[in-house]
Amino acid sequence: MMNNSTSKKAKTKIILESIFVFFIAVSPFLYKFYDYLPKEPNDTISLLGYTIDNGGFHSVSVYFWFLFSKIIPLYLMIIWFFSSKNWWYHIIIIPIAMYAFQLFEVFSDSDDLVDTENIWWVIPICMVVIPIVYFIRIKLYDRYVHGIDIEAMEKELHILKKKQKEKETKEYKKVALSSEEDIYKKYSWSEIINRKLSTHNLEKYFRGFQNTLNNW
Repeated sequence: MMNNSTSKKAKTKIILESIFVFFIAVSPFLYKFYDYLPKEPNDTISLLGYTIDNGGFHSVSVYFWFLFSKIIPLYLMIIWFFSSKNWWYHIIIIPIAMYAFQLFEVFSDSDDLVDTENIWWVIPICMVVIPIVYFIRIKLYDRYVHGIDIEAMEKELHILKKKQKEKETKEYKKVALSSEEDIYKKYSWSEIINRKLSTHNLEKYFRGFQNTLNNW
């Protein structure tokens, strides 16, 4: 039996998907809504307490035709983006940005020209999204077509580097121990103690201890 959290998530998902299905189903009818609006240049309509004029277009009908020709593809693209499970779904951001900038241009520009400069606003987004999608495509192509698993190779390389480092450390300790054994064989105990307690060595040990304290 599902717990309350799982049941709540499933219910939320079904509600959201139902909303998506509804807006996808009514998109052709929303697009034709402009055909029932005033077609005279000076006519206006009142919608939710707001008076809407022609917005700089020939009529209210043309104005809504232009808006819905941007809004409907925009929200369909957004639904596609959030529901897609394909590896390349990030590329959908580019047409989303294009339609969003076109709408922004209608509401923000004071001149009578539309769909003119918004392409330049999309270029920075393309420069970010396209390399990301291309990089994902290369990784998938290498893994499933060429059989090259980049992550496995990087992991194996990391293990080899770690083993090499451990080997070098062991060899260094072995050389150091061998050198120390040679010293004990070559010199007497009194000579070794004199070498260990020499002024140079004591100063060296003291500086090392001082550096350790400074690091702390």
